[in-house]
Amino acid sequence: MQELAALLSQHGLLAVAIGVFLEQIGAPLPSTPLLMLAGAQAVANAGFALQSLLLATLAAMLANTLWFYAGRRLGRRVLSTLCRISISPDSCVRQNEASFARRGARTLLIAKFVPGLSVLAPPLAGALGMPLRSFMLFNLAGSLLWAATGIGVGWLFSRQIERLLAGLGELGSAALWGVLALLLAYLAWRLWRRWRNRRELLRFERIDAAALAALLAQGPDIVVLDVRASLPGMPAPGRIPGARPLDLGRLQQTDLAQWPATAEFFTYCACPQDASAVRAAVWLRQQGRRARVLRGGIEAWVRDGQALDGG
Repeated sequence: MQELAALLSQHGLLAVAIGVFLEQIGAPLPSTPLLMLAGAQAVANAGFALQSLLLATLAAMLANTLWFYAGRRLGRRVLSTLCRISISPDSCVRQNEASFARRGARTLLIAKFVPGLSVLAPPLAGALGMPLRSFMLFNLAGSLLWAATGIGVGWLFSRQIERLLAGLGELGSAALWGVLALLLAYLAWRLWRRWRNRRELLRFERIDAAALAALLAQGPDIVVLDVRASLPGMPAPGRIPGARPLDLGRLQQTDLAQWPATAEFFTYCACPQDASAVRAAVWLRQQGRRARVLRGGIEAWVRDGQALDGG
């Protein structure tokens, strides 16, 4: 934090604006410490804190608006791409969609306070067709609330921050190397978790779109399950003909007796590494049913030129 204090003293408002924009655009550079330092300076310079609040809000809004238009133009592909860097792409997609299902546009008010949701909420809002006026209103409110919270915390704990900076100054480079070591260890752990989860996902048995279409044309004992989230107020997405929706949040309440014991299940989603579809298929196998996953999900089905129901 001492280095951040030096950066703030030398470049001031520019450092706050750039730091906030980079974090909100997706760079792994937390800007909250900058906001807290700006708040700590409010004790001696209230004008600097107010200017920091304005610039931080505008920088966050700019980054969010860029993501919003990316989501509107590219749809769920943006969300899937961003979720590829998540430890659990399945949770990444479902949790963000579930948040919008529960709160709608109000998700943007809390997005910056929830790890993983800050960058993902704006493109999801665009992909779901949120009106620009509503987005900008909640974008402004959420950005202002987040920036004011960071600066306010810095103002409230200005004395403690000064003591922390003084302590880090006494430790010198040892403190910096210690922080870097912890960051590298955390990064290594995340990479290992991603590698392990990806390996487990890729191991599951899959079927190509053309092969699934051929099976659907041959026999009745084929059950296709769509595990994509269904969001209130949004048009239902196109489905594979005959596919039935399956709520991943209510798997235990699913009545499998409605299908014959000889049926074979095929699950699909629209998420990185077919993560949600794999989760559903694993559960089906645990119930003693045969299950496979459509490789590439609904996007692969469409690319193969197969028909859709609705949408």
